Amino acid sequence: MDRKRTIGYLLKGFGRTSETFISTEMALLEEVGLRLHVFSFLRLEGQAAHGVHQRIRAEVTYLPEVITPSREKGGGGILAWMRVNWPRFATIRRALWRRHPWRYLRTLLAALRLGLDGLRRGEPAMRASLKEFLQACAIAEVILDESARGSEREIGHLHAHFAHTATTVAMHTARLTGLPFSFTAHAKDIYRVDMNPGDLLRRKMAAARFIVTCTEANRAHLIAQGGDPTRIHRIYHGVDLTLFRAAPAEVGKGEERPGEPPLVLSVGRFVEKKGFPDLVEAIRRLREAGIDCRALIVGGLTPHAETVRAQIGEAGLDEVVTLQHAVPQEELRTIYQRASLFVLPCVITDDGDRDGIPNVMVEALAMGLPVVSTRISGIPELVEDGVTGRLVAPGDPAALAQAMRELLEDPAERRRLADAGRARVDDLFDASRNVQALQRLLEGQDTQR
Repeated sequence: MDRKRTIGYLLKGFGRTSETFISTEMALLEEVGLRLHVFSFLRLEGQAAHGVHQRIRAEVTYLPEVITPSREKGGGGILAWMRVNWPRFATIRRALWRRHPWRYLRTLLAALRLGLDGLRRGEPAMRASLKEFLQACAIAEVILDESARGSEREIGHLHAHFAHTATTVAMHTARLTGLPFSFTAHAKDIYRVDMNPGDLLRRKMAAARFIVTCTEANRAHLIAQGGDPTRIHRIYHGVDLTLFRAAPAEVGKGEERPGEPPLVLSVGRFVEKKGFPDLVEAIRRLREAGIDCRALIVGGLTPHAETVRAQIGEAGLDEVVTLQHAVPQEELRTIYQRASLFVLPCVITDDGDRDGIPNVMVEALAMGLPVVSTRISGIPELVEDGVTGRLVAPGDPAALAQAMRELLEDPAERRRLADAGRARVDDLFDASRNVQALQRLLEGQDTQR
């Protein structure tokens, strides 16, 4: 492999608990021979320690902190922000100016243009644009230093995850260094207008060497936004089937607990798009109809969790529905084994936020659990109603309760759907196989979408 084929991976936060699909992708790319250098905008604290993070050998560079001045000390305006942050990056900026003055000036003007475009739309965008410029400067200086030293780990391509902040920084870094860049688009980062206001998403797609996204639904959306179909590639994330693979003897263990009610499991961050209030309401309806079951919701606890917790209390379900903080993948695997049914009633929020294909849904199917979800985004690409699971309309807890009831009362149907779901995962969602398509793209080879 050419020494310039080290890939600079741009992430807002390396090792985020809710983004194990990215960490798995990185570990698998390294296993097939790619060298990675991670640039993380944030140092994350209090994250669950997944085993996959220990497999990643890449060097990790944490960017210098960009400080938000206190409003109480007059820090609310752009001038106060610049007085604090512009000098902090002075050494980096001067080095870039000496090396490539035209690249530096062109990139700064592009960032200022993005900020001015936002101001014309009535958005306070200048500070964010300049922050992204400074972050790009910090990355570019590391890359150019490596190149000047002739390092064997010299970076030859940039790849960003999520199409908003990280990709904007990647686009600026590409201008500063002369390197090509690409990005992976996920869900809210391409649907929420505020994350790519104006024509920013179209500009990024035009500048990128290629774009990866994780569902056919997303690919169609990006093409509709003006993307070149020949450069937009659908690659399912998939899951690590060496971890999430139930042995035949393990499938259906949730059925083997005599005297205990079946466990309904849901996993995801406590955010509106996961539809947890619909799940709680569906459980209430099932209990009202005399269906005995328990529910466990596992995920990173956010302020939205308190809304869900209050709903549980108001419905008198404190002994029925349990909330649990996010756990490492290895522990989550054992939780899947305890469950009889996996339910994630995703919704589209008012601002357009939505899921693509939640990886926890793939994990549940790989572990032999039947799945109930909703007809949004890329979910029907995994869960086909009546074939590999059950789908209902989003925001319809009555229909959700009915689908859950039918499966809870029919163990044979649960097993049939679970078997078909595992086969679908084997065919389309094996991460170790899917990552090879991304490898070919990053190495500059052509690949099928």
